[in-house]
Amino acid sequence: MSGGPTILHADLDAFYASVEQLLDPSLRGVPVAVGGSARGGVVLAASYEAKVHGVQGGMPGWRAARLCPGLVFVRGHFGRYQELADRVMRVLGDYTPVVQRISIDEAFLDVSGSTHLFGPPAAIGARVRQRVRGEVGLPISVGAARTKHLAKIASQVAKPDGLVVVEPEGERQFLDPLPVSLMWGVGPVTERRLADRGIRTIGQLVEEPGPALERLLGKATGATLHALALNEDPRKVTGPGRAGSVGAQSALGRRAPTPELVRSVLSHLAERVGGRLRAKNRAGRTVTVRVRFAGMRSVTRSHTLEVPVSATLTLTEVAERLVWQAIRDQGAAVDITLLAVSVSNLVRQEAVQLELPLEPEDPWRPGSPAGSARWALDRSMDAARARFGRDAVGYLPATVRRDAGVPDAFRELAERDL
Repeated sequence: MSGGPTILHADLDAFYASVEQLLDPSLRGVPVAVGGSARGGVVLAASYEAKVHGVQGGMPGWRAARLCPGLVFVRGHFGRYQELADRVMRVLGDYTPVVQRISIDEAFLDVSGSTHLFGPPAAIGARVRQRVRGEVGLPISVGAARTKHLAKIASQVAKPDGLVVVEPEGERQFLDPLPVSLMWGVGPVTERRLADRGIRTIGQLVEEPGPALERLLGKATGATLHALALNEDPRKVTGPGRAGSVGAQSALGRRAPTPELVRSVLSHLAERVGGRLRAKNRAGRTVTVRVRFAGMRSVTRSHTLEVPVSATLTLTEVAERLVWQAIRDQGAAVDITLLAVSVSNLVRQEAVQLELPLEPEDPWRPGSPAGSARWALDRSMDAARARFGRDAVGYLPATVRRDAGVPDAFRELAERDL
């Protein structure tokens, strides 16, 4: 790894809200919330003018309106988000072929092989910001450092619309006073546990003995955070590659896991995952679910099938069996706060090879009569949605679920297989 700050993290500022302000100049300088309304719904994203009043993504619209009386709610131009973000990524690609996109609006760059063409990392970061602002019209913050972890922290410190370069000799001076909440892997629960021990800054985290952190946070989490606090991060920036899995998740608040709730949520998630698999002519053998219980404790369960699948109903049934297994293993009445489904061990599946009608028939085998009927039905529904919109047709549990919470168009931007 290069000894200089040759890893850049580029992150578009308040991306969805910034796009709305770009498309409608009358919104510039105005507090904007994408999604929701003063009467209800969920805020999907907020502009910086709204954030200073405490408005955040995931907040109920009525609460956001109370925090910021002048808040303007907009529905969101989901098609334009992807288009504009892709244009930004093409700008990044002009400076290095080693661009690792980690979400729709952020990416890492390794510019170690580009400095002889474009100058030092600080100059490259400045040129990226200038071009994104001038050619796309959006603000972007850039952090440059020796490691991925530090580059990402630097870009957060640079917000909004700034550039921060951390030279190797200044790493400790930069990191030590920063709050631990800026670190990768430190969420609200971990932050509270650290604060209860008097650890609020990255410098204080460095001073805490590794074994003590492992006892406090668990061996893996404690060891990882201690290493990152020391800026020990050997991960390299990797270029674009084929996705190894496809997944989707849904936050539920705090709910009792009734059969109707679990079925509707998993059907909705399986529809999103299966549709993305089929759109790329892919299928997978391993289905994994994650169940997050009240108290932020998560449990995963997996099942590997004999043959790869992409049918929505099959994915729903496999996921449902796994989720109930995870819930029963708790041994007591529990509430759940999140369900997630992913499919891995992916292969290409452009067609299904039909099987002889063997007994007993297994609908989870794509080539069985029932399995092939499921696959054909899904393909027909995919075609109908492509022509008439996603709400034109669907499985009943998923259709009911689609009316709640965050629009699918927004979810799929976040879940896009990059």
